[in-house]
Amino acid sequence: MKKVAIIPLRKGSKGIPGKNKKKMLGRPLFSWVLGAAIFSDLDAVYVFTDDAEILAFIEKEYAWSPKVKGLLRAAENANDTASTESTMLEFAEKINYDFDMLCLLQATSPMTTTANINEAIAKMYVSDTVSVLSVVKTHRFTWNEDGTPQNYDVFNRPRRQDFNGLLMENGAIYLTTKEAFVSSKNRVSGKIGLIEMPEETLHEIDSLSDWTIIENLLANRQKQQKKQEPIKYLVLDVDGVFTDGCVYYGSEGELMKKFDMRDGMGLEILRQHSVEVVVITSENSELVAKRMQKLQIKHAFLGVKDKFSFLQNFINEQKTTWSHLAYVGDDVNDLAGLCTVGWSFAPNNATTVVKHNVDVVLNNNSANGAIREVCEWLMKYNSRYVNVK
Repeated sequence: MKKVAIIPLRKGSKGIPGKNKKKMLGRPLFSWVLGAAIFSDLDAVYVFTDDAEILAFIEKEYAWSPKVKGLLRAAENANDTASTESTMLEFAEKINYDFDMLCLLQATSPMTTTANINEAIAKMYVSDTVSVLSVVKTHRFTWNEDGTPQNYDVFNRPRRQDFNGLLMENGAIYLTTKEAFVSSKNRVSGKIGLIEMPEETLHEIDSLSDWTIIENLLANRQKQQKKQEPIKYLVLDVDGVFTDGCVYYGSEGELMKKFDMRDGMGLEILRQHSVEVVVITSENSELVAKRMQKLQIKHAFLGVKDKFSFLQNFINEQKTTWSHLAYVGDDVNDLAGLCTVGWSFAPNNATTVVKHNVDVVLNNNSANGAIREVCEWLMKYNSRYVNVK
């Protein structure tokens, strides 16, 4: 069965201008659910938007994934009054209803995981189920406007552990069969299955305070998944890690970047200790490319904006895990990876937000011994695993 997802995005956003492109933990908001969808059991994922900038970003940034496609959304289905169902119908018509299951994913639910999506898909195979939606169990007491309680007896208030609570839609995942969608023209219909997601996924992004709450929740979730394992890969940003973060320009463009020769020797020694070096940078610099060739770094990836998804794909290809990675970064576009890897580092001159989120703040600045310091730290750290079975 062909399983297709739609992630609808609007260019306009009144509550938080540019919300879908605004960086949450260093990644555009929509890339969180898109990344989860890429690595799920879905067969295709469409970002359906009226924003040409996002469509260009999709085409360039996710060329490594054949699942991801960008599709232009009509202006009349991208205004304040357009319904999600009308958008889904337009989308279905544009792809000639080429799906057996249609999954609606919301960019404003960045806590959605690959496991959540796969659970929804699995639920569809339960007998007679033709639709699935995600819910959250809340233990809040609810009331009617006339001052009467809806879900408990005020004279017999239950303890939290004795209270079953309520199931509420969190707006993250909706899944339906093509037949049900064509018949009902609605995101769910018929016999509906439920999948339960964590209570924190009930948060909605309507204001900047909501944004801060969810960003902190995401950072904490990623950090809680950390495990201490032998480090097999060292991931490095370039500007602000290899270099001092300065770029020297002339009339012909980029002229110079400063690199520390001691860092190069440290990486050579580290590779002799069976740690592979991975360089990933958002810039596409000829100077950087030449420096990486000089250092004989075979895993050098330039011009990568969504580093987190790219690294997840790299991890899958290498048949390893995040816990076997160490990462050195200095700015916000490294945050998601830094919060997830086994060990994370920041040069002493990194941005404050990065220094607050890494495991180790280095003594040395970038382009002044920071990478060499990490190399020596990792060699000592990995030595504890020698001869350990």
